[in-house]
Amino acid sequence: MNNRSLKIFVTLAETLSFTKAGILLHMSTSTLSRSIAQLEDELGTRLFERDNRSVALTNAGQIFLEYSRESLQQWELLLNSLMTETKSLHGSLSIYCSVTASYSFLYDILTNFRQLHPRISLNLHTGDHAQAIDRVNQGLEDVAIAARQTPMPAGMVFKTITHSPLILITAVQDETDYDDQQWPRLPLILPEQGVARRRIDDWFAEKAITPTIQAQVAGHEAIVSMVSLGFGVGLVPKIVVENSPLAGQVKICALQPDLAAYEVGVCVLEKRLRSPLVQAFWGQI
Repeated sequence: MNNRSLKIFVTLAETLSFTKAGILLHMSTSTLSRSIAQLEDELGTRLFERDNRSVALTNAGQIFLEYSRESLQQWELLLNSLMTETKSLHGSLSIYCSVTASYSFLYDILTNFRQLHPRISLNLHTGDHAQAIDRVNQGLEDVAIAARQTPMPAGMVFKTITHSPLILITAVQDETDYDDQQWPRLPLILPEQGVARRRIDDWFAEKAITPTIQAQVAGHEAIVSMVSLGFGVGLVPKIVVENSPLAGQVKICALQPDLAAYEVGVCVLEKRLRSPLVQAFWGQI
């Protein structure tokens, strides 16, 4: 049993999905399954109950998860102590963000970071912005660029980078004469989840409006694409439009809800700031 085996086990225990864990670990599901089977053979007990539809921890798995997390944390504390002694940071840091954030903010942050800490390897994962805070909270990522939500999870800290208005956009060829009477008939393309979705849902509830939801999409960038093709009116942060290759194919809709601006920043679990690697990244913000 080694730290890699423990990391594989913890990742599967936190995702409860061989497919998701395999993606995070960059290994095939068959290799992952063999690794777990070998670990169970070594321990002499089943850690997971699994069938074709679900994966669940056994009682032994719950006990071993606590041990694994503590062992990995102690190992990291040892490495951090040794790095402090040598004053040379090295190791791996995982970062999660949307595609827009990856080229809107990361370039400036990582330019200085790489110059100061060339021995730290970076694992960048991009995807739906709405998953960013949960991934950090679950321990799947060290840090993430995300939108501040209210309330933030307990034990998580957030450092603001910028604010961006939430706006409705439509295709440039859309010549509809929008007015307030059209809210219920507006063909909306909304995020599946996340801060923007919660705010527009709350606004409609406050105004007693039942909206027409044309589509629900994971990721703001995909909303811009659908709007540019004329599928409907989309809700996105303005910064997404400004950085989109399709910016010239959409325009700001004449009809706008009164929503608070999108607050973009970096989030991290407060306890992870004990890591010199995480501290070094946090200090670049």
